[in-house]
Amino acid sequence: MINHNPINEGIQEYKNHMGAVLIDVRTQEEYQDGHIENAINIPVQEIEKIKDIILDVSTPIYSYCLSGQRSFKACFKLKEMGYTNVKNIGGINMYKGPIV
Repeated sequence: MINHNPINEGIQEYKNHMGAVLIDVRTQEEYQDGHIENAINIPVQEIEKIKDIILDVSTPIYSYCLSGQRSFKACFKLKEMGYTNVKNIGGINMYKGPIV
């Protein structure tokens, strides 16, 4: 298990990466309680739905959850689905920026 949480650096990288997509893989309830601006909510157990949203498998995808475990699982599944530019940026519990 990784001892650090790269979400703050990951969000900066996402913002600087033209065409990148930020996904929040927590539950809809968790997402509604507060999420990072512009994040799309796709719960990890429904990650297959991403193929209806992101058609280009080379699109940069940045994934987060509460602690990083669900986003790790989501990234693994996305790679199995053929997405080639996927990054787990960890958990929102370590995020220092604004929550909407």
